[in-house]
Amino acid sequence: MPILLPEDMNVKLPEMIKVRQNFEKENIEDVAARVSEILKEDKFSSLIHPGQKVAVAVGSRMIDRIQIIVKQVITELKNRGAEPYIVTAMGSHGGGTEEGCKQILADFGITEDSVGVPIKANVDVVKLGTIEGGIDVYTDKNSYDADMTILINRIKPHTEFTGAYESGICKLSTIGLGRQKGCTSLHKGGTLNFDKIIPQAAKLVFEKSNVGFAIGILENSFDKVKMIEGMTKDEIMDREPELLKIAKASMPSIGIPEIDVLIIEEIGKDISGFGMDPNIVGLIGPKADEPNVPKIGKVIVLRLSEKSHGNACGIGLADLTTREVYDNIDFESTYANSFACGGSFGYWTEYVPIVMSDEREAIAGAIKMLNITEPEKCKIVKIKSTLRLSEIQVSEPLREYIESKPERFTII
Repeated sequence: MPILLPEDMNVKLPEMIKVRQNFEKENIEDVAARVSEILKEDKFSSLIHPGQKVAVAVGSRMIDRIQIIVKQVITELKNRGAEPYIVTAMGSHGGGTEEGCKQILADFGITEDSVGVPIKANVDVVKLGTIEGGIDVYTDKNSYDADMTILINRIKPHTEFTGAYESGICKLSTIGLGRQKGCTSLHKGGTLNFDKIIPQAAKLVFEKSNVGFAIGILENSFDKVKMIEGMTKDEIMDREPELLKIAKASMPSIGIPEIDVLIIEEIGKDISGFGMDPNIVGLIGPKADEPNVPKIGKVIVLRLSEKSHGNACGIGLADLTTREVYDNIDFESTYANSFACGGSFGYWTEYVPIVMSDEREAIAGAIKMLNITEPEKCKIVKIKSTLRLSEIQVSEPLREYIESKPERFTII
């Protein structure tokens, strides 16, 4: 039995136009050289000693050239006689397992062979203390047992909450290094309270553990590294909020204020905690009311990213999806991640949306749901992912808007 009637499927859809968005392009060409430059500074080099065991904490987000950055940090440490190894600072990602965490790093090109050091991903943690609200703070035991820990992460707006510290070094030091147990503990306080929980927990981590310094990474609107900055432990709390302001100013956007149907080709945990970044699409919590996000009628998701390994957290933000997505969902990994994070907005963000056979049927379904009587006038936007917005597709009814903003858009 067909899902839609023949007249629903046979509607005439508008032609699609390829468009380039004109974002700023500042970037660092040689990220390895920049890392070397940072570690030559006395305030960092003086912390590194021969024979010292150094844990290098790496998270679960795809960051531009992260494998080069991590490899260069490892090389600089070895050159100074230290004995580095990598620890996985991923909270509950990778299913919260050693194998899952290592696989995420492998997807980024980071393996024991490629970087030449051990990767320690077992899930043992150490309790560091308790913060306001009776929330226990944990840290990775492999990190705790080292002589020093170096934190490497991108700084950018978080998908759910706003504050002085969002996604960045402080979050990596608390939720990331806390592994699944620490991640679950902090989420009990509610994600929308992270603007208070994260800095409190980070201060405890910096006081009770062996963090030496951090490497903060900022990306431009094309998701290319535009800044790499080193921060000693004592500088992180003051400097990260300033870097977050720069990161927010560098964020891309879809650039179209009203959309009937948004088609997202790919979502995944390597793209955003919700698979699609609410800083780009809104749809949830305080991000839905941000002035730079569009008003969207219906959202369609076409596939899960390969590097998400079936984790479909955030799929519930979509209204329709495809059989391909459904068949590739790893429900165990998805639900483990969801329960560890505490369902900040209710667990509906992991509910499976309406499943259609393919993209064409999903678009027809969205038009029917919106009760659009003239489908040829439908305002449709198609993006590759919320991380890849430099080239998008828009339907013919949006041509006039696109042509009215030549400084922002170029029709390809």
